[in-house]
Formats: sequence, C-alpha cells, structure tokens
Amino acid sequence: MAKGTINTGRIAENRKARHEYEIEERVEAGLILRGSEVKSLRNGRVSIAESYAGEDQGRLVLFNANIPVYEPARVNHDPKRPRELLVKIRERNRMLGLIRREGMTLVPLVMYFNDRGVAKILIGMAKGRRKQDKRQADKD
Repeated sequence: MAKGTINTGRIAENRKARHEYEIEERVEAGLILRGSEVKSLRNGRVSIAESYAGEDQGRLVLFNANIPVYEPARVNHDPKRPRELLVKIRERNRMLGLIRREGMTLVPLVMYFNDRGVAKILIGMAKGRRKQDKRQADKD
C-alpha cells in the first residue's frame, strides 16, 4: 500500500447469517480496536462467522469475532476478545431493549473499511428461522 492511500472495502462477510436468520433491520457500528488488530484487518484476516453482539455491563459488545494476531507487532492482542461497538446512545438502548424483550439477535453481517479508512461493522437485528423457513428461503 502506497503512502497516503487508504485501504477501503470489505474485510469479512457472514454469509451464513442470511440463511440462519430473518434480518429485519441493519445498523452500522464502529469498533474499538487496538493497533495490532487494525493491521491484521488490513491483511484481510478476520472471521465473523460465529460472532454475535450482545450486552456487557450496559455496553454493546461484539463477542467471538476472530481477529488473528499480527506477528510483526511488539504488543499483540487476544484474538477472540470482546470488542466494544460504537453506536449512538439512543440506538444502543433500542437494540438492547429488543434483545431483552423480544428475543432478537444481533448478528454481524459485514465488516469493512469506510471511505475514510475506519473499520465499521454492519449489524443485523434478526430473528432465528425454523427449518421449514430455511427450506422456503432456499426455494425462493
């Protein structure tokens, strides 16, 4: 990557989520990352297939996302550590309310770099599908 250029585009996609869940709404969120995590993301080495978002002490957190260690870094990170999501307070409260009351799941759909080179994640508010619904979705 040349000096002054910004790496933008998709880093990871959760294709399984569209099959397993009925996605009702999408929300863009920022991530609080460490330096070695950003370097690993720029290499395209991340997996969000088994990850989900939830509540941790009143905060919205991404759990189980696997960002492997960046070998050249002096100080590295834990690959599966919980990462705090950055959304507006009103949006966060609404999402946490949906999780508690209606039993919805917050599923990460896509992780990408925006035009400014900032790591973002697209979270889908979803309800789980039954086996029959999955078959019908495949048919359609």
